[in-house]
Amino acid sequence: MKTVIHRGNERGVGSHGWLESRFSFSFANWYEPTKMGFGELRVINDDTIMPNSGFGMHPHDNMEIITIVTEGTVTHADSMGTDMQVTKGEIQVMSAGTGVIHSEYNTSSDEVLKLYQIWILPRAENITPSYSQKDFSAAQKQNELTLLVSPDGRDESLIINQDAYVYRGTFNKAETLSYNIKHAGNGVYLFIIKGEVSIDDKSLQASDAIGISEITNLDIKVQPNTEILLFEV
Repeated sequence: MKTVIHRGNERGVGSHGWLESRFSFSFANWYEPTKMGFGELRVINDDTIMPNSGFGMHPHDNMEIITIVTEGTVTHADSMGTDMQVTKGEIQVMSAGTGVIHSEYNTSSDEVLKLYQIWILPRAENITPSYSQKDFSAAQKQNELTLLVSPDGRDESLIINQDAYVYRGTFNKAETLSYNIKHAGNGVYLFIIKGEVSIDDKSLQASDAIGISEITNLDIKVQPNTEILLFEV
């Protein structure tokens, strides 16, 4: 088993007035050669977007882009003809494939938008671009992991073009989770949104993360009032 710990206070910072970002991996003007990703996981950006602000039209290609909204609403438009709003509890997936242009805006005049944007490298390049979204509010149960994204849509998850799985878990009591790797060769990257988690006597707090590879299963001890994102990739 190999592990790497990334502390929250060591993340990169992007501060633009209308946008406050924290980067788990090298991004934009923040370059840290020891943090270029974990497996095919390339980006975890923790973004806060002020009212009446956002990202104008910009291009992507050959990237699986996942957006998890935790507060507010993001208005999304793209060159595929998509014009949607993604609210708290909803997950958005965009397979950029051969190329797509899109914008992401907080159109509220008074509400801050908070979201995680995740980029995962694709399994196959130059596929036809696609878009999907789903409200997971009803599916998200306390004290267990909810599958948000998978390569095959199992358990009513959204599909991405990669042998990767993304889970979200919220816990109001202490739990020990036993996680089994689904795709041989994958590892686990665990990001703590809030609360406290321990793995193999390593303690993790809010905004900390741990990457674990060369495993087939993993035990995760979760404390009460904890929320996590788990990436198998």
